[in-house]
Amino acid sequence: MNYLAGIDIGGTFTDCAVIDGDGAITISKVASTPHDFSVGFFDALDGAAAALDLELGQLLAETDVIAHGTTVATNVVAQERGARVGLLTTAGHRDVLTMMRAAGRVAGLSPDELMHYSAATKPPPIVQNALIEEIVERVDCHGDVVVRIDVERARASVRRLVAAGAETVGISLLWSFLNDGHERRLAELVAEEDPDLFVTTSSELVPRMGEYERTMAVAINCYVAPASRSYLKTIVDRARELGYRRPVLLMECSGGVVPAEQAAEAPVRLIGSGPAGGITGAGFLAAKLRSPNILATDMGGTTFDVAMIIGGEPVRSSTTIERQREYFVPTIDIRSIGAGGGSLARYDEVTETIKVGPESAGADPGPVCYGKGAMMPTVTDADLVLGYLNPDYFLRGRMRLDKDAAHAAMTTLGAHIGADALEVAAGITQIVDFHMADLIRKVTVERGHDPRELVVFAYGGGGPVHGGVYARELGAAKLVVPLGTTASVWSALGVVSSDVLYVYERSATMAAPWGSEVVERHFVLLEEQAREALGRAGFEPNEVVLRRTADVRYQLQIHNVEVPLRPGPVTADSLDRLSADFEKRYETLFGKGTGYSQAGFELSTLRIRATGTTPKPTIVDAGDAPARRAGPELRKPSRPVWWHELGGLRDTAIYDGDRFAVGHAVEGPGVLEMAETTVVVRPGQVAQVDRFGNIVIDLKGV
Repeated sequence: MNYLAGIDIGGTFTDCAVIDGDGAITISKVASTPHDFSVGFFDALDGAAAALDLELGQLLAETDVIAHGTTVATNVVAQERGARVGLLTTAGHRDVLTMMRAAGRVAGLSPDELMHYSAATKPPPIVQNALIEEIVERVDCHGDVVVRIDVERARASVRRLVAAGAETVGISLLWSFLNDGHERRLAELVAEEDPDLFVTTSSELVPRMGEYERTMAVAINCYVAPASRSYLKTIVDRARELGYRRPVLLMECSGGVVPAEQAAEAPVRLIGSGPAGGITGAGFLAAKLRSPNILATDMGGTTFDVAMIIGGEPVRSSTTIERQREYFVPTIDIRSIGAGGGSLARYDEVTETIKVGPESAGADPGPVCYGKGAMMPTVTDADLVLGYLNPDYFLRGRMRLDKDAAHAAMTTLGAHIGADALEVAAGITQIVDFHMADLIRKVTVERGHDPRELVVFAYGGGGPVHGGVYARELGAAKLVVPLGTTASVWSALGVVSSDVLYVYERSATMAAPWGSEVVERHFVLLEEQAREALGRAGFEPNEVVLRRTADVRYQLQIHNVEVPLRPGPVTADSLDRLSADFEKRYETLFGKGTGYSQAGFELSTLRIRATGTTPKPTIVDAGDAPARRAGPELRKPSRPVWWHELGGLRDTAIYDGDRFAVGHAVEGPGVLEMAETTVVVRPGQVAQVDRFGNIVIDLKGV
């Protein structure tokens, strides 16, 4: 039997999905191990192997693909525990990272944080000032060398960085994306002084105009490199020892996987790795359902992540903001807030109200009900107190939850506002639900999309619990819990359903009318790079798919919009269509009538997305079945559950969700308990299992 295995590491749990040749999915969920995430990686695989009645080595020996979404790089940035980075930059430009952009103090901040602007500060520096060396050289805006590099002075700069303890070196020179000769020479000098020192050049990592964003990408790549490379080496070596003989594939934020060896050279692209897997999986399933427009929502233990799929393609961004630092890396446009099951609830003495998140209890100690000594209640504790979760059937009963401890924590918190435990728990869930709904509005309405026209996917451990509220608040008609209990490990399944994806881009600023021959020549050069890279990865020419896009804007504006080019060579007609497609997309994003074609059009970046097809999971189609009410044989003992819609506790039907089959349906209020998650069907809603095993909830009800 040949298997496909996906592993996704989150802040609280590490998830694994193993798919056999018949499409059967075996899932495993274990606690993440922040002290060494590789332990959780193999624990999750071992849990799946045990469920298949296999030894771990036997499973890996029979596995064709291991694909992995990781938080290692993300955690390095979040915890400010990266490497000592040395930076080589053009003389006179040493302060580019410190100055940032004008919006640097507020980039990426939440609305609550923006309300306290006076308290906003710039993030701590990635590169210490003492580890920045200025290089005498200069290339102009046409790529011509104005001042040749002073090799001996540059060598002395490299030696000073090595002597000062630089663990990695980033190189970012002016206009190097047009002429990379000086950056390549500096990389050679670093290798001559210390062959083992990790080096990143901006012309190779992000060859785009934008000195600050390009340099920041280089700095972050160097900052996260040692920890990421060490982690990747550990899992690759351990997997090989256990019998796995193929490349370990790593999920990148662009929405595709790459071999671990390549991921180790650009670990900045691993930031946002796990959530990208979930979006890719949502797109894979959406194609089966023939639903091209999806709102994907992932509520895990630490964060709530939202992204859109429009016309079958994820909405993307050419820049990323991580802890106020903006940098160039092509990515799926995923927005996140600290609203997960582990989000902490606390009393705010200033406002005299309860606040929820963004801080999280994480995997250790976790929520109060985990019994690991935590004192501050979380969203999971609230869900337990309100009756949505069964304390004896959490993670298939492998972990018993302490409801009494959660209740006591709610009582303590409620003493500040004169509320009992149930009222506090109900308030916590309402706060977090509305936080999530507000984020979705920003992702949809503020970008010209009506959430009422989107199918909402709810996954992650908490998505099926809370999705019925936040999707209803948006006016959506349908909520999908993908593949039932598999929704709790959806990002792991998404990672293993991803193709190998390489993204190549270059700045090509030019005003319309554009010369079709010039644009075509740029694309041909990018495609040559892409084909060569995929060829080295083992893909035959007929297994490679190339897609062209361009970032377009109105002249003298800053808002770039990525627009696909239609298939075929670039011609004057195709460039005219590009302008028309840009205007349609622009008005979708910024409102009808906001376009201003009289300003003229400008290209800023040309981009190739090169895909190499990998084996995919099989989603079993069981065929249609008539809707039928879930009978007594699927019922578990009822229990009191709190329903906001009904004004308090009500004795509620509880169902064994793992035994549901195609066509089974229930009317809310009701709770479907499953192996790794719980589906809460709100009053007035109807849930039914479709032909693929998804739980589809009609939010409008009967």
